[in-house]
Amino acid sequence: MFSISNTPIDIDALKQLVNTPEAGAYVAFEGWVRESNEGKKVTALEYEAYEELAVKEGKKILEEARKFNILKAQCVHRTGPLKIGELAVIVVVSSAHRKEAFVACEFIINEIKKRVPIWKRESYEDGSTSWVNCAHGCEEKHSHDPVPEGARS
Repeated sequence: MFSISNTPIDIDALKQLVNTPEAGAYVAFEGWVRESNEGKKVTALEYEAYEELAVKEGKKILEEARKFNILKAQCVHRTGPLKIGELAVIVVVSSAHRKEAFVACEFIINEIKKRVPIWKRESYEDGSTSWVNCAHGCEEKHSHDPVPEGARS
């Protein structure tokens, strides 16, 4: 499941959604609002999304992550105004083995940043603002092959 939320994310509820008796591993990525970007002091930010397309593309990415032999995956991205330190995005993944969960989690967040239509407007200490595509900083290609059967740990 991929979703967009304009309210705080319930991390424990997401963790329970991927919990399954077959899982030996759980990996989560939490993206927080940080206080600086490219040398400028950030005071707040606001996320906007083309929600219908964002959800469609996000679900597609989670489905693609199944190639890593995971059991379950969830991702929630916030929209609206957020303060420094607040949770902006979370990816949670369960799998039988840890390597698959780590690889899938990284794949999911990188693809979300590259492909999902979400933008943020940063507000700076000097009073200025700037719209930033969330893919900024993700220009490098991330290609992961499924984890080979003998590489599990």
